[in-house]
Amino acid sequence: MASVPQGRPWLDACGPLPTDRPFTLARARTLGVDRRRLARWVETGRLRRPLAGVYHAAELSDCLALRVDCLRLVVPPDCVVTDRTAAWLLGAPRALAPGDHLVVPPVSLFRPPGYRLRNGLSSSGERRLARDDVLRIEGLCVTTPLRTACDLGRLLHRDQAVAGLDAMARIGRLAASDLLVAAARFAGYRGVIQLRALAPLADGRAESPGESILRLRWLDCGELPRPTPQVRVPGPAGPYFLDLAVEELRYAAEYDGAQWHGPEQRAHDGARRRWIREELGWELDVFTARNIHGRGQDADVRLRRGVLRARRRYGGR
Repeated sequence: MASVPQGRPWLDACGPLPTDRPFTLARARTLGVDRRRLARWVETGRLRRPLAGVYHAAELSDCLALRVDCLRLVVPPDCVVTDRTAAWLLGAPRALAPGDHLVVPPVSLFRPPGYRLRNGLSSSGERRLARDDVLRIEGLCVTTPLRTACDLGRLLHRDQAVAGLDAMARIGRLAASDLLVAAARFAGYRGVIQLRALAPLADGRAESPGESILRLRWLDCGELPRPTPQVRVPGPAGPYFLDLAVEELRYAAEYDGAQWHGPEQRAHDGARRRWIREELGWELDVFTARNIHGRGQDADVRLRRGVLRARRRYGGR
């Protein structure tokens, strides 16, 4: 069970609610705390709501034990945790849907022999699972990292599928070759063609879904040189890392996500990028969500222009 640091006075404001473990909405109601008060405490940062109907004190450190404790409260004992929820449990929260850090994602479950759960808390579906597809963590059944990656690669929208594959490769030490071998068993399954196409692209060096999708936009250009994720370059006080780069051209593309790029981070990134441009002589373009999503996306145009600038400046292929 996860533990909470002691000596935090604000915890007293949560009244009778447990502060050392997660709890359900139903449990809170029995203790005299209604949904409106819980929502207020979530909004003010006293509580977190990682799953529908589940809360815990914000001071609890995110870890495998805490995620297991949360899921045990809502997952029936004969179910298998699957898809994005499995990725979250296994330590790959970046596989969650866009905006899921702002809302509460449904729990993805499979309940043998294949009937759906309809409890308002889960998103369940039919699944054929072999014995080797499931592992048990503290009594909780979950699809293995490899099976989880294959399901994300098959069943999600293409953009989110490549982000999910990257996230699982990052935490599960999965190589593209592992995914390609595993994909062979899904012949005839929904989404297998997409999985076969995306499996060779999986790269655990990607550090965010936006970065994964920007790389996909780059690769979709076809004629551009293949980018390398997280390229290391020297900085004034230690190395810097470029999200995507072609070293021989000294061209880089970086993705700024709204979640992680507040004013302080933007100032730091601005200083870092000025150094890279002025001191190291790199061509560097910065992309945001509007460049890679929606009708107005223009990542392909900007990438082609950026590579062309670098070629004119430095030559090369």
